[in-house]
Amino acid sequence: METARHILTSYEAALDTLRKDVLMMSSLSARSLDHARKGLFERDEDWCNTVIADDEEIDALEIQVDTQGMDIMLRFHPLASDLRNVIAAMKTSVNLERAADQSVGIARRTKKLLALPQLSETARIEPLFNLANGMYLDSVRAYADGDIELARSLKSRDRDLDESNRRLADALTELMPQNPDLIRGYLELIFIARCLERIGDLAKNIAEDTIYAVSVTDVRHTPQAA
Repeated sequence: METARHILTSYEAALDTLRKDVLMMSSLSARSLDHARKGLFERDEDWCNTVIADDEEIDALEIQVDTQGMDIMLRFHPLASDLRNVIAAMKTSVNLERAADQSVGIARRTKKLLALPQLSETARIEPLFNLANGMYLDSVRAYADGDIELARSLKSRDRDLDESNRRLADALTELMPQNPDLIRGYLELIFIARCLERIGDLAKNIAEDTIYAVSVTDVRHTPQAA
């Protein structure tokens, strides 16, 4: 009986550690996105360098989560909801790491922008930042709380972000013939917007995995479900 209790305690501790590491990743990734925002709008290369430097820690945590998840499955053979939670944690960590990579992409593009004349059109990126950041934070909150309704709201918001990205790209493309000297800067803004659009996609992925972990419903290819 004592051995069974010890195994159960070890299992619960392993699950708790896995969850805490995923939430730590989410916090670090959110910080990177915020620092990327500051780098762009404050025209501060130091913030960009911070984003790039911090990425190594996030990468290491992803590897740690993956290792822990595999260890839990091999040692404890979790069933049903516990197995779904382990898989969701592992998949969420992948999406969090990719979101951090997109923040690094924004930081690198911003550093290139800072070497060019300041563009007033940079302000047009801010609504996309707000949309992507809100989606990201809500996807993490949905994962942490097992909130299916919040997770389901991400799909329509992702469509809004996609449309905002398309409109911005079209607007900047139209400006290029009128301002040929600014084309390089416009292209960097388009690439930054694409990074934000991708962060929205990753947030949607986290939401979909949360829905599956909680309700055993796969909504990835059901347009009205999430």
